[in-house]
Amino acid sequence: MRLSVIGCGYLGAVHAAAMASIGHDVIGIDVDARKVEQLSRGEAPFFEPGLQEILTEGIQSGRLRFTTDMAEASGATVHFVGVGTPQQKDGYAADLTYVNAAIDGLLPYLNPGDLVAGKSTVPVGTAADLTPRVEATGATLVWNPEFLREGWAVQDTIDPDRLVVGVPAGEAGERAAATLREVYHPAVAKGTPFIVTDLATAELVKVAANAFLATKISFINAMAEIAEVTGADVTQLADAIGHDARIGRRFLGAGIGFGGGCLPKDIRAFSARAEELGRGESVAFLREIDAINLRRRDRAVDLTVAALDGTVFEKKITVLGAAFKPHSDDIRDSPALDVAVRLRGLGANVTVTDPAAIENARSRHPQLTYVEDRDEALRDADAVIVVTEWDEYRRQMPPEHVSALTAGRIIIDGRNCLDAAAWRAAGWTYYGMGRP
Repeated sequence: MRLSVIGCGYLGAVHAAAMASIGHDVIGIDVDARKVEQLSRGEAPFFEPGLQEILTEGIQSGRLRFTTDMAEASGATVHFVGVGTPQQKDGYAADLTYVNAAIDGLLPYLNPGDLVAGKSTVPVGTAADLTPRVEATGATLVWNPEFLREGWAVQDTIDPDRLVVGVPAGEAGERAAATLREVYHPAVAKGTPFIVTDLATAELVKVAANAFLATKISFINAMAEIAEVTGADVTQLADAIGHDARIGRRFLGAGIGFGGGCLPKDIRAFSARAEELGRGESVAFLREIDAINLRRRDRAVDLTVAALDGTVFEKKITVLGAAFKPHSDDIRDSPALDVAVRLRGLGANVTVTDPAAIENARSRHPQLTYVEDRDEALRDADAVIVVTEWDEYRRQMPPEHVSALTAGRIIIDGRNCLDAAAWRAAGWTYYGMGRP
């Protein structure tokens, strides 16, 4: 099938390349000429495992092209809209400027029978507002939310754990669902759940999923706060309750909390939308989820200050990690950089290292010192803090090796990803999050 993908940021670029990799003819469209030129050369504009390979293959095969010209969407059967929905600058609500601009730009090139499939994370009710504009062209609007995990986005697009499609009632909805089954044929053929809902439910599925994950993370971090004043070990607590099949162990990793371009802004936008609908009390708990998450960053800074006898002034502190999570170069709302900047503000000499995110971090926070080589970054440090759980830090960094590089023997494990006993046995003072 011929597909267009409007918006070639993180979501759109991955989706376009992934759709080409399963055999579709894809045109990616974005207003950013520089990004389009880079993608057209077959160069991934951000770090995402597996993307470079399928991007190169798609360009070379001729099945994948990129342009700034919306007119080239004409002739496509399905048009995916994957533009950003950032938090508004003056509030918690989602900014739909880019969604509206994408739809308005696409309208002149839609043909009767076309399918417009929204993938952006939007407040519930957005699709209902957009439907009359799309239907006036004879096309049909559906909502097909994405559930990508950064670091596994290519796999999650090609081989998702479920496909959700919100469609209008009646024959138009039935045709739309059949078309999307065709688009995602490889996944459907192997038995991936294909869930057809109304438009509002499809919009809610995405934000509800993110709200639940954020709640689970902040729950265990709230337990870490209790553990810190009682002497309990939150990692053992998580293991114990995680054996309950109703709870599960995943997303029960206490630490400095979540960040990135999705969870923080999505739970805030969900809260704002609930208020608009007159049901703010239904998700009022999300405000506390957000507050717990941000408090863990405070705790990481406080631990570091306490470990250095009450002051970090002119101390050399090495921060391991800049991206908000491993296997990504995304620094949006990164807890790692937040902690680094706060320590710098307290007078510390902060050195940051990261396998993928240094350039992005440097452009956002040039006041920090960045070193690409991990061992060089560790040299002469008075204290080390792990804030992004890359394998280079949690599995490939023996404490004996680090001892030969640093000036001090203090390590703050902001992700509870290190073997505390091994570090202590090597002569280090180890501090975890919610651990004795």
